[in-house]
Amino acid sequence: MQTDNLLKQVNFIKEIDKLKYIQRKTRLFNSDRHENDAEHSWHLAMMTIVLAEHSDKPIDVLKVLKMVLIHDIVEIDAGDTFIYDSQKNHTNTAEELIAAKRIFGLLPTEQAEEFIAIWQEFEDGITDEAKFAKSMDRFEPLLQNTSNNGGTWKEFNVPYQKVYEKKSAIKKGSSSIWEYAKKLLNESVNKGILLKETS
Repeated sequence: MQTDNLLKQVNFIKEIDKLKYIQRKTRLFNSDRHENDAEHSWHLAMMTIVLAEHSDKPIDVLKVLKMVLIHDIVEIDAGDTFIYDSQKNHTNTAEELIAAKRIFGLLPTEQAEEFIAIWQEFEDGITDEAKFAKSMDRFEPLLQNTSNNGGTWKEFNVPYQKVYEKKSAIKKGSSSIWEYAKKLLNESVNKGILLKETS
């Protein structure tokens, strides 16, 4: 049984290497190179450790780490949907659930069930851990775009109001990080790298 579990776990570990090939729209800080999903997940994990004290509620940091490390694994099958995509809904969870069951299903049953549950908890965004994990997920690309002269906001002509709406999820996990994020958004408008729609 131990050997059987190990073989399944190694197969899963090999499969998730594909995450390194999933390109995101966002670029690395001060760079032209696109970030991949594995780099994104690693960065969110580090941010969770460093910024955990700013969570509005007490959180299980290990659980948040699990969430941010596995939340995008489904994109191996489902692909990355750009958050500002107007053609495809960013919350395409039906397609992603099929991916979650296939990929996490490579693991021994107990681990597979745990990973699917953690992924689903992140998607639902109801628990304090999920709220903070989502805060990190929204905060990282904001930092990237401000470092890249507007980045994807400028590239895809995303207006301030749309960015503000998407980023407001940050406040559900951390009011202090949200205050800082709003300041960055306003500075971006003042610099002309994030445009406000005029009526």
